[in-house]
Amino acid sequence: MSHQHTVYVVDDDPEDRHSLAYQLGQYGIEAWPFASGADFLASIGHLRPQCVILSMEIPHQGGLQLMKDLLVRGIIWPVIALSDGCDLRMAIEAMKLGAVDFLKKPIDVEALMEAIRPASVALQQAMQQSEVRRLAEERVANLSPRELDISRALVRGSPNKVVAHQLGISVRTVEAHRANIMMKLGVRSVAELVLLVTEASHGPLAAARPREAMPHRPPGGGTVALFPGAPTFRRPSSRAAI
Repeated sequence: MSHQHTVYVVDDDPEDRHSLAYQLGQYGIEAWPFASGADFLASIGHLRPQCVILSMEIPHQGGLQLMKDLLVRGIIWPVIALSDGCDLRMAIEAMKLGAVDFLKKPIDVEALMEAIRPASVALQQAMQQSEVRRLAEERVANLSPRELDISRALVRGSPNKVVAHQLGISVRTVEAHRANIMMKLGVRSVAELVLLVTEASHGPLAAARPREAMPHRPPGGGTVALFPGAPTFRRPSSRAAI
């Protein structure tokens, strides 16, 4: 757990919040408590992506509705759902909404830690990938519209003569733009350019990526956005504990 030392606990029961905070503290994890979904949503803009330990029985909106509200906002952080009962239908719905695990109260802290560990590692990796992508997109954003056109052609593997013909310019002009592109992006070859475009997965060059450069996506999809324009989080395989 060296990469993750904070979780958010959303539970209207103060004894449960305090108990979880104490038990997690024994593992070096700080629990930030929220008494309701409304309190959590009111603070969401000031919070960093972390694991959310969410009681399904919170009043007013309920845990499932809070998960839906987070999805509407484009915020998908790993959620570990907690429940007082063994409602299979609720567990299935929570997992469909993205919960990485579903645990029954009273919570076995070892089971909770088994859910937190992989989710935290995946979240940290996703945040690191987001930073790589952000830096790549910043570099690509320095290109002029003409340089973007030529970069797209280069990524497609088009020779300089073909690019010149397509854009109605001379081969020498294409060569000059190509040299400027390489210098601005800090790459030394088209292979490095393709790698940079792959890292800037949602940037202005993304549509030009060759199929083989596209990141693998498992059947049915397996990545979701943590927040708008941020990394994707691959949910770890998990079975509901009900």
